[in-house]
Amino acid sequence: MKQQLRNRLSLKLLRVVLLATLSVGFVLSLAQIVFDSYQTHQLIEADAQRILRMARGPATQAIYSLDREMGTQVMEGLFEHEAMRYAAIGHPDEESLAEKIRPLANLPARWLTDPILAQERTFSIALIGREPKSEYYGDLDITLDTAVYGEAFLHHSLVIVVVGVARALILGLILYLIYQWLLTRPLQHLVEHLVRINPDHPSQHKLPLFKGHEDNELGLWVKTANGLLASIERNLRLRREAEDDLQRMSQYDLLTGLPNRQQLQERLAPVLTECRKQQQRIAVLCIGLDDFKGINERFSYLFGDQLLVALTERLRVQGGQQMMLARLGGDEFALVQPGIAQPYEAAELADRILEHLETPFVLQQRTVRLRATIGITLFPEDGETAEKLLQKAEQTMTLAKQRSRSRYQFYVADLDSRIRQRRELQEELAEALTRQQFHLVYQPQLDLAQQRIVGVEALLRWRLPHKGLIPPDLFIPLAEENGSIIRIGEWVLDQACRQLRRWHDDGLTGLRMAVNLSTVQLYHESTPKLIGDLLRRYGLPAESLEVEVTETVLMEDIDSAATILHRLRDAGALIAIDDFGTGYSSLSYLKSLPVDKIKIDKSFVRDLSEDEDDSSIVRAVIQLGTSLGMRVVAEGVESRDQERFLIAQGCHEVQGYLYSKPLPSEELEALLQPTTQIG
Repeated sequence: MKQQLRNRLSLKLLRVVLLATLSVGFVLSLAQIVFDSYQTHQLIEADAQRILRMARGPATQAIYSLDREMGTQVMEGLFEHEAMRYAAIGHPDEESLAEKIRPLANLPARWLTDPILAQERTFSIALIGREPKSEYYGDLDITLDTAVYGEAFLHHSLVIVVVGVARALILGLILYLIYQWLLTRPLQHLVEHLVRINPDHPSQHKLPLFKGHEDNELGLWVKTANGLLASIERNLRLRREAEDDLQRMSQYDLLTGLPNRQQLQERLAPVLTECRKQQQRIAVLCIGLDDFKGINERFSYLFGDQLLVALTERLRVQGGQQMMLARLGGDEFALVQPGIAQPYEAAELADRILEHLETPFVLQQRTVRLRATIGITLFPEDGETAEKLLQKAEQTMTLAKQRSRSRYQFYVADLDSRIRQRRELQEELAEALTRQQFHLVYQPQLDLAQQRIVGVEALLRWRLPHKGLIPPDLFIPLAEENGSIIRIGEWVLDQACRQLRRWHDDGLTGLRMAVNLSTVQLYHESTPKLIGDLLRRYGLPAESLEVEVTETVLMEDIDSAATILHRLRDAGALIAIDDFGTGYSSLSYLKSLPVDKIKIDKSFVRDLSEDEDDSSIVRAVIQLGTSLGMRVVAEGVESRDQERFLIAQGCHEVQGYLYSKPLPSEELEALLQPTTQIG
């Protein structure tokens, strides 16, 4: 191994060092040769100027006196220079007074020097008389053969290359010996010691520190290696402990410390066996948080994690001593309560959990309300195994969310088929926009004082070729869940604004368009910009588009809602609160929100004449909206008695089947004409 290492490392190092030094030497020599070529050019220039200055006087006298003999003597003197190739004295417009030429020197290196220095170089000086006349008589022209200079240049370049290569070789060998002494030899010794190490007891044989290397990188490497060898045995001992910890971590949720699904099933199995013997019921509650994804997006995932920990502490106190609590993943928890005598006890437990969640969580100086939907299964009625009970509880919770949130629901027998239908609907929904299966219908909104239509509400409809119309309360939650509600909502806003532009072009310039915003769309950062862009694209005036948001959405986080609504208002939209009165919340929040209109939910309008409580609520809402400078709209008006009551109470606008059901734009246009009687 020693010889093999020497061959692989030392010789490779020698080749690299020699190659590097030779490359550096060659580059430096080449730079010196380039500089020498520049100096040779300068030397030729200097020699030519010196010769011209020396011969200018005699040449001027010869051309002035037109003395050809004197001019010939000047030529002879010039050609005493071995590089002189051609010389002439004369006026540009006349025959030369004197001229001489000789062939180029026949030197073997011309093929190399001519491209560098040029074959010959020509210089000239004007022949001018004495002052004050300074009369011009002609020129003295000379041409120098560069071969003489090139020969000296080549000799000097050869010396530079030889010296540079020799210097590089010497430097490379010196560097190699230094590396050999300081690095290669110590490494060879280290390899010899590494071979002696016993893998079963690595710390028994330590690597030696070499003299002179105690404080450099090699010494640090040896110290580190010895430390690693010592820690290997310790790690072997700790490995079993780590494996035990890893197994525990695989069975518990790291964030909350609760058992995970696998651990819950393992714990639940013997409990089911015992309850089967004693003929006792077990309730399994699957608790799914409503819109927890939105909380993460509005605040942060770290804030969401802290909220889950706080929720865990609340859930711990809900059941009895035998209660088992687990986190199934994400925003879903499972609570198992053995010893249930009657199903209503499970309902009471679910009620307590939902009621307990009504108390807001205060974290990081922020107040957040959590809502949850609970699916409940019972043993032995709904399943005989822990896996079946958990699966059905989750399915029940999912179905309950689809219908209405913040509630609980027991498992029903046909749940499996409905879950399959829901999945099929999800697949169809993913392609609905591409297949152009959506369309809008419009329901007019009537101004009671003027008895004319002042606005329409755009309502989304989805028609499947093989199933017909799908109710919005069925597919809208699905779209919110899978994220497609953003693209669908953008399409609805675009179609509504396009249609409003057509009606304005037809002369209905005072008409408004109302569009519902889902929870996901309301809090999506691009919604205000989208609305502003649509108003500008279709040339619609500000406040001709009205966006409706439900009261329950606003109550989840008033501060964030206020910020979003202000951005929507700045984009040019009016703000309306839909389903007003169903939130069961303090009405003081209305003062902090930029709200233009409140819509009384149709559930209060429906029983106005029979239910005194509903009529009192409607009367109070109208008075509240009027006092705050907001317009009040009553939804679901279906009778003249309801209309008369609303007029008497000062309601501003109404909509409902008394006036028109939601219609396609073509059918609604007849009602929009000013002369048309409504209702």
